[in-house]
Amino acid sequence: MSISSPDTCISHNNNNLPNLSNKSNGMRGNKYNCNNSGTPRTRLERLLRERELRKFNKSLNDGETELSNNDSFSPDSFEAFSWFNDEESLETISANRCSTDGCERQDSRTSRERLLVVANRLPVSAVRRGVDSWHLEISVGGLVSALLGVKEFETRWIGWAGVNVPDEIGQRALIKALAEKRCIPVFLDEEIVHQYYNGYCNNILWPLFHYLGLPQEDRLATTRSFQSQFDAYKKANQMFAEVVKEHYVEGDVVWCHDYHLMFLPKCLKERNRKMKVGWFLHTPFPSSEIHRTLPSRSELLRSVLAADLVGFHTYDYARHFVSACTRILGLEGTPEGVEDQGRLTRVAAFPIGIDSDRFIRALELPQVQDHMKELKERFAGRKVMLGVDRLDMIKGIPQKILAFEKFLEENPNWRDKVVLLQIAVPTRTDVPEYQKLTSQVHEIVGRINGRFGTLTAVPIHHLDRSLDFHALCALYAVTDVALVTSLRDGMNLVSYEFVACQASKKGVLILSEFAGAAQSLGAGAILVNPWNVTEVASSIGYALNMPADEREKRHHHNFVHVTTHTSQEWAATFVSELNDTIVEAQLRTRQIPPPLPIEVAVDRYAKSNNRLLILGFNATLTEPVDTLGRKGSQIKEMEPKLRPDLQEPLRKLCDDPKTTIVVLSGSDRSVLDDNFGDYSMWLAAENGMFLRATKGDWMTTMPENLNMEWVDSVKHVFEYFTERTPRSHFELRETSLIWNYKYADVEFGRLQARDLLQHLWTGPISNASLDVVQGSRSIEVRSVGVTKGAAIDRILGEIVHNKGMKEPIDYVLCIGHFLAKDEDIYTFFEPELPSEVPAPVRSHVTPPVRTSVSKLSTSRSLSREDRLKKHRPMPTIERSKSYHVNTDVFQSRVVDRMSLQEGSSVLDLQGDNYFSCSVARKRSNARYLLRSSDDVVKLLTELTNSWIDSMNTDGSTMEGN
Repeated sequence: MSISSPDTCISHNNNNLPNLSNKSNGMRGNKYNCNNSGTPRTRLERLLRERELRKFNKSLNDGETELSNNDSFSPDSFEAFSWFNDEESLETISANRCSTDGCERQDSRTSRERLLVVANRLPVSAVRRGVDSWHLEISVGGLVSALLGVKEFETRWIGWAGVNVPDEIGQRALIKALAEKRCIPVFLDEEIVHQYYNGYCNNILWPLFHYLGLPQEDRLATTRSFQSQFDAYKKANQMFAEVVKEHYVEGDVVWCHDYHLMFLPKCLKERNRKMKVGWFLHTPFPSSEIHRTLPSRSELLRSVLAADLVGFHTYDYARHFVSACTRILGLEGTPEGVEDQGRLTRVAAFPIGIDSDRFIRALELPQVQDHMKELKERFAGRKVMLGVDRLDMIKGIPQKILAFEKFLEENPNWRDKVVLLQIAVPTRTDVPEYQKLTSQVHEIVGRINGRFGTLTAVPIHHLDRSLDFHALCALYAVTDVALVTSLRDGMNLVSYEFVACQASKKGVLILSEFAGAAQSLGAGAILVNPWNVTEVASSIGYALNMPADEREKRHHHNFVHVTTHTSQEWAATFVSELNDTIVEAQLRTRQIPPPLPIEVAVDRYAKSNNRLLILGFNATLTEPVDTLGRKGSQIKEMEPKLRPDLQEPLRKLCDDPKTTIVVLSGSDRSVLDDNFGDYSMWLAAENGMFLRATKGDWMTTMPENLNMEWVDSVKHVFEYFTERTPRSHFELRETSLIWNYKYADVEFGRLQARDLLQHLWTGPISNASLDVVQGSRSIEVRSVGVTKGAAIDRILGEIVHNKGMKEPIDYVLCIGHFLAKDEDIYTFFEPELPSEVPAPVRSHVTPPVRTSVSKLSTSRSLSREDRLKKHRPMPTIERSKSYHVNTDVFQSRVVDRMSLQEGSSVLDLQGDNYFSCSVARKRSNARYLLRSSDDVVKLLTELTNSWIDSMNTDGSTMEGN
């Protein structure tokens, strides 16, 4: 290998390894050339490049460093580096991130990215030896070994040490002892541990997530228990958050683990929105029908959604989580995750693995070889079957043993030729349910051994204890058939460990389809339903009689997966995806308008002389709708009502002679009449196709050549899908039809909408000049050109003519929750501003752009500059004094036509005096963002107060004069 100067690329004689460009430009190079233009542009390109870099670094590290074979735990375990400069290669990986995070690198050799691992328990157990002395013992587990192997990060652990330390001296001593192991303790008192850990975590969440249901105690007692335990759960999570905050450094990655800390992402994000937070669940996540039985279901889901990346072991669990968010919270599920008002929480599957090299190397150790020799002599002439499980209800140990009994009953020729070794590691021995399970297993084992055993041998060897690592590896190596019959398991790494130790034996794995590992090892294992005792017994016979060539093929498939999908790769992949999710979020944020500076908008309003306010209706001036239909009445919500707290501000603004208000909505005219009939304003219904002042009659602004022959055919389609989709409805309007499924089952409604669209495009509207507008949970069909932006200049011209407006409009405020098709209204008023002026708050005044109201071409052929600066005559406005509507056939009787010619300029709009605001939609063409209709209330109230203050000031001035 040759390493060239900083101005060239790093090359390698292995074509499979990536070429790394110089890091001076802060970007990663292209794999196939040294051109800086090879910067990854998409998320997939970035992840692939990062994966190649990990492989490249691993290939270098493998020649220089090895993980220790013993179980010792020291800070050096986190610091192992090869002679190749890992910081240098990592610099190329993270340069993009640092540029978006705003961090500045003082030197090319900076420290590695810090990873804060937050779990319920620390990877060590603390035993007190004196007042200020502690003994620490390593807790060997999948998560520990997984993160020890990730050398790209400087890892810190945060968690509970497993002991109650009430005195300050003991706490200081423990903190000091743990600091040497890069561990940070969270101190929980006994009551919190009892309510939080033993109560809510193990008594409520754990059974529910494993499909065992909620406790069935007395209803009143259960309710009290739920609330007190959930309060303790939240308090414990907040205590974890305080410790994280204390040790957090800007740029750290915070990785939260398991169901114990579901509330933690929300706590962390409330303290620091920029914090990189990931959350991973090591158990199954139940279907939405199971999860919705949990009293705190919504709060927990929203807390987890505060994380940037949510990870699960399998796609099934990820799918269940997204389904729960859509069905319980009413949010939008996407292939990438869950979206809530433009903010995306990425949800993905990350199957964990094991440190396979550790098991493979262990088989060569003398002590393991001695164990293997002893076991082979002990069970010579007999096939060995193995089960290694925690003594837990979900592990299916009784079902496994009963299936083995069934096999012995049906295959008497195997009774002296096979033995089942069952290792059952005791857990929670003080819990009555576990004590009952232990007695049950012992009873079944005794009965079977008494029935099929002899004086010299018994068919089942059952051990209620754990084995050390070397003895376990030897047992895996001599086993012919491994039997994993979990009733429900997040992953089950016993199956991985067995495969890793079977290089010579090539034994068969019988695996429960309800274990997460079934999705990874299913092709090489024999999948069974553990509840079907007959099926498991038959699979045991098939495994024992399997031909050698088939055993070898099955083992090879599993072995390749286990050795490539290691625990280290799992951890590195998750953190890599988390970092990339942050990059994606930052790129997405650039498309999101900044929050509206209300003070600036109000100040500009007060200083202007002729103001125009254009307001949307639905989701802008109305109360938020409960799409799940749990609160209030769906019938009432189908009839949108003006928010009560907006009535007074709107009424006062309408009294301001310098202010013209237009409510521009897609709703029917009757809806606007019912809500605004008493206000002195302008109403524009059906996307601006109908217009009236509240003291006048409705007129139509529809183009003369608008074709409505398509209505009947589309109406029949909408009727059909309304009948087959419960809780959906459609609305028949003068210029459009809308099918709405926001109250229907989310997933079913989405499927029906897809079928409806497919039917429309291939049938009724295949040759029609129509627009199909998709809302979040609606489909609208309208004629081409029927948009709010296309109608606004005709509306404005009529308003100017009607009011006899002489003074130019110098202030425009446009607010709405408009569909993407209607967002052309935001750009219609947009003055030509210098490109360097940022959108949020423009500090200087740009030259005014004077323009007359001109007809907006429906083909959008005119540029914005042409539309704003070129004066042309107003279009014909059709004024109707009597307007008859038939719900089946669109009819209109035009009584009078008049042509309006606007001869003077009506807009004198400076850049600082135009405020376009999108409500609740993150990505928009609008300049600014209002989070909800609550912010609309605040803004209009401020405008009202500003006008009242100016009136009082003017009155005082006149009195003084």
